[in-house]
Amino acid sequence: MVGVCMDKTFFHYLSHPELVEPIFVEGLPGFGNVGRVMARYLIEFTHAKLFSELYSPFFPDFVIVNKSGICRPPRYEFYTSSIKNKHLIILTGDSQPSLDDVVAHYELCSEVLDFVGKYGSKFIVTTGGVPVANPEKEVYVAATSEKLATDYMEKGAVIYGKGRIMGATGLLLGLAKNRGLDGICLLGATTGLRIDRNAGHNVFKFLMKTLEVEVKAENLMEK
Repeated sequence: MVGVCMDKTFFHYLSHPELVEPIFVEGLPGFGNVGRVMARYLIEFTHAKLFSELYSPFFPDFVIVNKSGICRPPRYEFYTSSIKNKHLIILTGDSQPSLDDVVAHYELCSEVLDFVGKYGSKFIVTTGGVPVANPEKEVYVAATSEKLATDYMEKGAVIYGKGRIMGATGLLLGLAKNRGLDGICLLGATTGLRIDRNAGHNVFKFLMKTLEVEVKAENLMEK
């Protein structure tokens, strides 16, 4: 990455995995950080490997500093793994563009969909949090079709019909539908007042349930 000009979005490839119609799963920072927590559980559980990074001038103007005092720009990270004979591409990251920068969100989401499309992704799962006054363990679902919404409701989710899903979690799903892709959004109930690991874990467990994968408590470390 030495000498790279940060005047446009670019991908830094660490490897080029061979994947067959991978399910694309997004878990970025957002309300209660539910999506990001879910993604970290999924990465750990499936032993996913980082294979590409996305850097962009659309990200906020700060750097990430590690425990050794070394800094780097914010980024999106793409991991790959497999589970139940299905390939996965998992997206997580440090931040999203400002909600006020509509163009940035559209451009970044389009870049992401182009990227996973090159690997043959035809189904996407976006994840995040939804504000609930007294959250229990509810997982809400929105989808690109009525049939998909009904299918996941029958698996235990609650239909989300409250109007808007903000940021990449909603926009990726909407743009994917415009491209003729199928997909769902899973939202964990949370107050959103802090990082909600319980809500992230609830979404992770529900996703694993839909993939017919058993999750035991000892398989996971505290996020």
